[in-house]
Amino acid sequence: MAPIRIDDADDPRIAEFRSIRERDLTGRQGRFIAEGTVVLRMLAAAHGSGGDFLTEKILLLENRVAGVSEILAGFPADVPVYVAWAAVLDQIAGFHLHRGVLALGRRRRERTASELVAALPEKALVVAAFGISNHDNIGSIFRNAAAFGADAVLLDQGCCDPLYRKSLRVSVGAVLSVPYARHGTMSDILAALMESGFAVWGLSPAGSVEIRDVPACDRMVLITGTEGEGLPAEVLARIQSARIAQAPGLDSLNAATATGIALYEIAMAQGRLSQGRL
Repeated sequence: MAPIRIDDADDPRIAEFRSIRERDLTGRQGRFIAEGTVVLRMLAAAHGSGGDFLTEKILLLENRVAGVSEILAGFPADVPVYVAWAAVLDQIAGFHLHRGVLALGRRRRERTASELVAALPEKALVVAAFGISNHDNIGSIFRNAAAFGADAVLLDQGCCDPLYRKSLRVSVGAVLSVPYARHGTMSDILAALMESGFAVWGLSPAGSVEIRDVPACDRMVLITGTEGEGLPAEVLARIQSARIAQAPGLDSLNAATATGIALYEIAMAQGRLSQGRL
């Protein structure tokens, strides 16, 4: 479909893109805003694979069309592409949109933790996060999960939505490529994992084992808790715990940083990585 020019910021055809900083679309009938070239490419791949996500419409800065033409070719022909000059696009978004690339996506289906766990292969690596409300941390955890070959991410209902625009951007689109469920409580997720034979390891500064000494097995899950408080005592009492050695004087690492370090060690132990590459 040829690009459709938008000259009026109040044009109803692009209403979902208005004031996106103030009213993010996450949580509204499964819709979300994808921002930037990298995330647009990931959305095209997700849509084309028939996976969990599809694209409803795209809005671009006029002079970005040629530069993303290869990506646009990956979308079905019936996905409308709207274009606008900078002044109009900034009015629509409500701020200066220097990337000049937006898309409206929709999640096709939601899965529970039990459904996602049941679909995992016999040899699997899962990341779980409980109570993490920081959008940067959630995005970074997905990026780490993708980088180290995790098969899924499980979030409890206390975590923020990874389809929030900033989380999606920080993840460099990994939210669209790593299967995930955001559903249920910590207890629900732990039960689903344990019933499926996973070795469950939680990160804690007081962990009983140094992360590089965690023994590998075919099915492993790494759990990260909130900043500051970490995992609740009742959760740590049910699982095995690991720590990351660090210099004295600081309580703990950032949740996303700690997850990345631990995932690297576990992925190496499972033989998922070769010379630092998947």
